[in-house]
Amino acid sequence: MKPRIIFSFLPAWLFFLMMASCSNPCSSDNGQSPEVGKAARYCNPLPMAIGPGGNASGDVTVIKEDGKYYMFCTGGGAWISEDMLNWTFQRVERVPVAPDVVKYNGSFYMCGNDGPLFKADNPLGPYESIGEWKNTPDVAGGWNGAFDMEIFIDDDNTPYLFYAGRGVSGIFAVQLDPEDLTRFAGPVKHLFAFNSDHVWERYGEMNEYTDVSWVEGPWVHKHKDTYYLQYSASGTQWKTYASGYYTSKSVMGPYTYAPNNPLLRKTDGFVTGPAHGCIVEGPAGHLWQFYTIVLSNPPGGRRIGMDRVIIDRKGNLSVAVTETPQWAPGVISDPKRGNSGSLPVTINKINTMNALSSFSSQQPGRIAAYAADNLSGTWWEPEPADTLPTLTIELSPATRFDVVQLFTIDGLRLMFTGGRRSFGRQPAAQVTAPVPGNKPVTDAFQYRIEVSMDGQSFTTVLDQTDNKIQRNTIFEEITPVECRFVRLSLTNWPRTNPLGIIEFTIFGKASGSLPAAQPIPVTN
Repeated sequence: MKPRIIFSFLPAWLFFLMMASCSNPCSSDNGQSPEVGKAARYCNPLPMAIGPGGNASGDVTVIKEDGKYYMFCTGGGAWISEDMLNWTFQRVERVPVAPDVVKYNGSFYMCGNDGPLFKADNPLGPYESIGEWKNTPDVAGGWNGAFDMEIFIDDDNTPYLFYAGRGVSGIFAVQLDPEDLTRFAGPVKHLFAFNSDHVWERYGEMNEYTDVSWVEGPWVHKHKDTYYLQYSASGTQWKTYASGYYTSKSVMGPYTYAPNNPLLRKTDGFVTGPAHGCIVEGPAGHLWQFYTIVLSNPPGGRRIGMDRVIIDRKGNLSVAVTETPQWAPGVISDPKRGNSGSLPVTINKINTMNALSSFSSQQPGRIAAYAADNLSGTWWEPEPADTLPTLTIELSPATRFDVVQLFTIDGLRLMFTGGRRSFGRQPAAQVTAPVPGNKPVTDAFQYRIEVSMDGQSFTTVLDQTDNKIQRNTIFEEITPVECRFVRLSLTNWPRTNPLGIIEFTIFGKASGSLPAAQPIPVTN
């Protein structure tokens, strides 16, 4: 009874403050944290299946319909998921560059860059053109053609079109005719333009261009009585590509620049240039931000990422861009507790002093160390004659004066070259290289992960030598195991391009140590 008596004398505001500030006992997780190896996780970039007609190369839109999530990207196609964790690819025709899909009055509408409006009876089509945009003004009036468009349906079922004006022009909005969504039903309103005072909006890897930008990718999300208008700058060719947002109490504005901008920005590490995406409600009502990831080497293309959205008491949005394993949608109740705690344990441990790491082969300028440098613009390319490329990494390179750190590993990320953004164009014809030996022709990357304590006796902990799923980015859980050495063996791969491994990351945690290091011969 004492707690009841104490709380009955507290002011109401203090009682609610204490309830809001308590952690585990107040969460629907019942004070228990998920356990690695038992609860599902995801890791950016997302491991999207690919296939003919789709490569998930950015400008991502996700909608929810009948308990399923549908993702559309530049490069064509659609991805379907019931849990926002496992996505299957399905070819969809006529997907434009920077596609936007919305449901309105029982039908699905799709628009994109420099094209007409399409309509279908279900999210996967078939989509048929219902015409070009009508009643549009000239360039001076705010219309420079269809570019990075989003159709937003307000709570009263009124449709609006938000679009980018190209370059520094900024973002525009117009009400659409509810009887004909291709027709502008009112005047175009210019909501905002590039602002050089917003340094993150400027062009360049150091945002050094004071007068140049590319403002694009509008997306509107309404929460309670506030409209959040998200947009992207400085340009998709820069690692400084980022997202910001404005807010308004009216769908057509005026919009106010948010005080905690930019919303998404990350210029170092493996996940860089997060921008041009969308917000969708996920399991348990939590909000999720999907975004484009810009690889640091332009020929490498782009990938897709997602992370949790938090709206604070002042109504500000925030998104922590992640590149380590996070708890999957639906696993936790508190969005601030998404990090599973696993760290990359292989970064830069190939050429480290005293390292006993090894590799089967490498080519000039494409050395094996690039597979573990945590950069998306470099890659390891084994020699063409290497029919079983292997990479062995000692997780604890030490001098003779150091103890040997052991790690319990629990996850793997692999990213391969290929999957360049096509902007809706068909890729050039490629010559398929012959497959050596008796290996079957495959469109999927096949591999094996082994671990060891002494660098000589290895045990397989992940066997994907029969993998049939086509992905250029992979994340796999590994049953937690303590080890000192990790070996990757690539047993088969697509021969449409030279084999290139952008990154091989093992995730885990320090778990113990051995006495001072002794030389150990490593065999492959």
